[in-house]
Amino acid sequence: MNHLSAKFIKGVVGPDSILDSNYPQIAFIGRSNVGKSSTINSLVGEIGLAKTSATPGRTQQINIFLLNDSIYLADLPGYGFAKASKADQSWIFKLINWYLFNSGYQQKKIVMIIDAKIGPTRDDLDMLEALENQQKNILVVANKVDKIKKADYQKQLAKIQEMIGLHVVIPYSAEKGIGVATLTKAILE
Repeated sequence: MNHLSAKFIKGVVGPDSILDSNYPQIAFIGRSNVGKSSTINSLVGEIGLAKTSATPGRTQQINIFLLNDSIYLADLPGYGFAKASKADQSWIFKLINWYLFNSGYQQKKIVMIIDAKIGPTRDDLDMLEALENQQKNILVVANKVDKIKKADYQKQLAKIQEMIGLHVVIPYSAEKGIGVATLTKAILE
């Protein structure tokens, strides 16, 4: 399986010259503990590139990775529930809002990761609506499909697609490697 090559560049918390480069930016967004870091690691075939944590809200900056020496991947902090102070939660919300909607940086794609077993939550749907209102190019990754019972799989994916609307939904499992090739192709398009 071909993985993307990647290296961590830096964490940013506001305007930064690194984001002014001509590299297209692909933003990864999702709820806290939905598996953003695990998804990134499975895409690049490196277990520890993006730091994973069992504690929601650990990431409090935008981590920038260089993919294939030609694309910036922006790993945003998770939204929604976080084991963080109210001030830290407010900071995370402001940082996400700034980068996606107010910074002036253009993202080529937004990869929105949801939990396939749970389906889109209210927080996910609110984020999706905000992205749609800004006419962002959204790709939805339904992560953790390996956690869905086989008997419920098709029904659950149909429910997710109905809630997400016309956006492409990629069934994915960072743990089992499901969807890696499909997501890699979508990022590189």
